[in-house]
Amino acid sequence: MSTKKSLIVIAFIWLGWFLVLYAFQYLVTERLILKRPDYAVSWTEKETTIIANRGKIYLLEPFLNRQVAWDSEYYLGIAVGGYDDPEAGTVVNPATGLPVIKNYSFFPLYPYAMKAFMFPLQVFGLNPIATGSLAGVVVALLGTLAGLFALYDLGRDYLDESGRLRTIFYILIFPTGFFLAQVYTEGLFIGLAFWSLALARRKQWLWASLLAALAAWTRAHGAALVLPLLVACLAALDWKKPLLKQLNWKWFAQMLCAFLPIGAYLLWRYSALGQGWAELQSFYFGRGLMSLESSISSWKSAYDYARGPLIGGQGIVYFCLEVFTILLALVAALWLLRRAPGVALFSLGVIVLSVFSGSAQSMARYMLVAPATYLFLGRLGRSQAFDRAWTVFSLLLMGMGAMLFSFDMWVG
Repeated sequence: MSTKKSLIVIAFIWLGWFLVLYAFQYLVTERLILKRPDYAVSWTEKETTIIANRGKIYLLEPFLNRQVAWDSEYYLGIAVGGYDDPEAGTVVNPATGLPVIKNYSFFPLYPYAMKAFMFPLQVFGLNPIATGSLAGVVVALLGTLAGLFALYDLGRDYLDESGRLRTIFYILIFPTGFFLAQVYTEGLFIGLAFWSLALARRKQWLWASLLAALAAWTRAHGAALVLPLLVACLAALDWKKPLLKQLNWKWFAQMLCAFLPIGAYLLWRYSALGQGWAELQSFYFGRGLMSLESSISSWKSAYDYARGPLIGGQGIVYFCLEVFTILLALVAALWLLRRAPGVALFSLGVIVLSVFSGSAQSMARYMLVAPATYLFLGRLGRSQAFDRAWTVFSLLLMGMGAMLFSFDMWVG
């Protein structure tokens, strides 16, 4: 099959996937009524009651409501009302006694992209929140499609045609793959990050670095793209020849570009937006960069809660899925380390930044953006028995997660 035909096939897989997913989210919420509250983690009991979203205007708009939950509130709040819009919620900093708007805890590129798409989408005559929701899923879905094309390209050196198409299918049906079609950042992020990796593989350094910088303004994981870009710089050298003759201005320019994602992250971090993020993370969301002590404490607390006497065992199921996805991503990254060190190191960066972010939750969603996982699964999928078993396993888990998300239950 030619590359053009493969890309067309991928586009139709993507189209069918999100149409079926949206239909499922509609049907399951019409057919079922879930018992509340959710006991997945220690705090969800109070946040998943029937009145938990009362007064949260960005979560109550009926249009595309099944694709909006949890952090979607803040992305919509920024896109519709700006970072200083208090409608998405404020909290009081106990250290200063001053209110802080929770929007500041989220990176800017995704909600700003939503805002840009809202302008042409006004033609449909929807209210601002509905228009923002539509813009959010459009940006997420287009980013996902771009990410699928890049993932297909990344597998060229060690997967055949059918194997590369399997990787596309596996990311879409991953247990948390439904997030790629919701008002969340994952879709846009994989579009930017995966193409940065693909372009680095093609030695298009400038474009790879620019996309990496944009990824760093979408999620903190984007900063980890400095690793594959630096690997590409070192791989450009022939270590059997004199190095001084190879260190020309082009190589130094490439090295400088490799640091663009770190530069972009630091530029945001020390801006007014990033300082608001740091303030909120320190006392409210409990996350930070390589927060080792708080991470260990959080993982211990999560384990203790999961093995406690819970109603129905929701906590242990949630915890086991978190740990399983981390271990899967880790094994995949180690398997890929010699075959594609740049992709493997980025995936390891995603794992480390997530596990030691200070809070032991949302890991299954964070692992969604580690590309090594799907390349590894694509190789295992050469076995028809594994392919069928993994497909059933992953699809059932994704269906459960999509259902819970649609009912505003906690899935990360």
